[in-house]
Parts: sequence; structure tokens; C-alpha cells
Amino acid sequence: MTIFYKQFNLQMLKDSLLDTAKTTAMVFIILFGASAFTGVFLSLDGDQIISDWVLGIGIGKWGALAIMLLIVFILGMFIDWLGIVMIVFPIFLPLMDQFGFDRLFIVAITAVMLQTCFMTPPFGFALFYIKGIVPDTVKMKDIYKGVIPFIAIIVAVVVLCILFPNQLIYWLPNMLAE
Repeated sequence: MTIFYKQFNLQMLKDSLLDTAKTTAMVFIILFGASAFTGVFLSLDGDQIISDWVLGIGIGKWGALAIMLLIVFILGMFIDWLGIVMIVFPIFLPLMDQFGFDRLFIVAITAVMLQTCFMTPPFGFALFYIKGIVPDTVKMKDIYKGVIPFIAIIVAVVVLCILFPNQLIYWLPNMLAE
């Protein structure tokens, strides 16, 4: 596009390569950290401790699902979606299997809940993208307030997916299976 609009130059190319390298390095650091955390956590039987705790408090399968989604939501405030998946799935998927949940169901509602990661304060990437394009008069506090309705919509969609899984989650796979 920059070539098409005749705005291409070597400095722009250098800056874009540097930004890409920084972003890629950040993703790999998150992957490495999440992998290291998960490896240590699992080697110390952390997954079994969480599983025993959730089973021991007697909240049932829906309570366990709510705890998992709450943890995903809270982690989304601080780390990227990829790190969350690498931390939460090895711990909670076996537990959700024990409760008889279908993996497609769990992955689908978790994927929807992960959408909040991009906009939950304090580290939501979308918040900083927005701050970069709005006038200086718009404060970060205003952006934080502005995303609340969108976060509420995502949480409502998660609830709808839980209440109507056949219509929202399994509809397309069922159509392909026919």
C-alpha cells in the first residue's frame, strides 16, 4: 500500500521490521514463559491440586466451568490470549473432561471469553491501539470506561453460548456432519 500511495522509503521499512521483530519477540517470550510456568506447575502436580480443590468444594460442573471462565477473564487483564491458553487448558481440560463437557463446547466458550483479553484494563492491547489514534484530549480513563459495554456484550455472548449451545456452538459442525 505504501508503494501504491508513493510513501514507501527505507526508514519506513526499517521501522516496520523493527516493530515486527519486537512484537514477535514479545510473543515468543509469552510462549516461553507460559510453557515454563505450565511445565513447572504440572510437574508439581498443580493440575491435580486444582482439580481436587474444584471437586472438593462441591460446586458441580457448572461451578467449575464458571471458575475456569473467571480465571480466563482475570488472566486476560494481565497476559495475552496465547499465554492464557497455554496455562489454563492443560489444567482445566482434563477437569472439564471429568465433568463430561465436550471439548468443542469448552474451546468455543473459552475462545469467546478470550476476546475480553484485548480490551480489559490495564493491559488490553486494543486499549493502547485506540489511545494511539484518538486526540490527546481523550484520557486513558475514558477509554477504559468506553470498553465496559463491549466487555459486557462478550460476557453476554458467553452466557448465550452456554444456554444455547446447539444453536450457537454446534450448529455449523452439525451442518457439516450431515
